[in-house]
Amino acid sequence: MRALPLAVLLLALSTAPAWASLRQAPEPELRDLLTRTVAQADSFEDRFDAEVWLLDMSTRLARFIEDPEQRLTLLRQVHREASLAGLRPDLVIALIHAESHFDRFALSSVGAQGLMQVMPFWKSELGRPQDNLTDNATNLRYGCTILSYYLKKERGDINRALARYNGSLGKHHYPAKVIGFWQDYWYVKP
Repeated sequence: MRALPLAVLLLALSTAPAWASLRQAPEPELRDLLTRTVAQADSFEDRFDAEVWLLDMSTRLARFIEDPEQRLTLLRQVHREASLAGLRPDLVIALIHAESHFDRFALSSVGAQGLMQVMPFWKSELGRPQDNLTDNATNLRYGCTILSYYLKKERGDINRALARYNGSLGKHHYPAKVIGFWQDYWYVKP
């Protein structure tokens, strides 16, 4: 982990107490996993079931994203990154719905960016300052890897994994919101 100059750290802590209280030191295992995952090449292969899924999800997503090309591009990216991370793509879409309402330029009050609201400190942790978190592919790669890690860490407990992802472990509002969107809008029977 790179050390920040003391003056920068003190300035950040004094001017952004909300951000400072939410930023947790990343676990070395998660940092290593993100480093490997972000560097991987695209390995998604379109299959018939993926195309059926894309058509179904595109219809559902139409009220949030008007342009069909943009919808399909986003859905292919979500399907690819979720699959690479071992996640259900429909769960990832529910998380995006809760986090950014499908706005790739979303910026939270604590500085989280993009569709999956990834904290920008990850870029410096990985030594990838050039990464653009408002780029959907980059944001999804980071976000899906982080969620997958927390899901494994919590032994498949989706509520706890979502709470960790949001930085609200021990609270139930955020997991309930994501799961509600999943059940009400995005769930696809396996």
